Amino acid sequence: MRNVYLATFLACVLLVSILGFRGTTFTKPPADVFPEWLFPGMKYQPKLRPQAASDFFADGRADRMPPPHTVMRGMLDEDDFLYRGKDTNGQFAHGFPKQIKVDLNLLKRGQNRYTVFCAPCHGLDGAGDGMLSKYGMASLGSNGNYHSDRIRNMPEGQIFDTITNGSQSKVMFPYGDKLTPEDRWAVVAYVRALQRAEQGTVADVADAGAKQTLGIK
Repeated sequence: MRNVYLATFLACVLLVSILGFRGTTFTKPPADVFPEWLFPGMKYQPKLRPQAASDFFADGRADRMPPPHTVMRGMLDEDDFLYRGKDTNGQFAHGFPKQIKVDLNLLKRGQNRYTVFCAPCHGLDGAGDGMLSKYGMASLGSNGNYHSDRIRNMPEGQIFDTITNGSQSKVMFPYGDKLTPEDRWAVVAYVRALQRAEQGTVADVADAGAKQTLGIK
């Protein structure tokens, strides 16, 4: 019986000694506690690392293109209104998707994205007199004036589509790869705010304090 206790004690000491070194930094490769010959195919399984070479494929690359018509998980984008600006009839939709809350935070985000991506061509106030107009770009018809009747009468979904895919004339490049759908809708909201500000009147300033600040009687 004493031998059983002794064997059990030695086994516990050995086990604690082995597990106690886990996570320790070594200057040499640590001892392989689970050798391949004892557990074949379990620890050292064949695999391909990203951007590594492979002798198996004809082009020598480990990375493979996804099969045609496959969609990444969570990227199906089924909602036509939110992701394409279209209504149930396939026409450009008016208004904003239900997932987009049109508030001051959205307008601030839209202003930020507009200043970065849109203002160089369309100008800070949307009049089409951006910085690039000084370098002859206006002659290409790229600096659309948001205050024109054509753009004022556009459905919001069409403006979203133009931001996503570029203009039909191909002068304006697509920004769908640079702005998320939510950011594109934020830009649309800010464009509408610029248009509304262009047509604003004194009657729109209802707050007495604001009138006093502006010097309006």
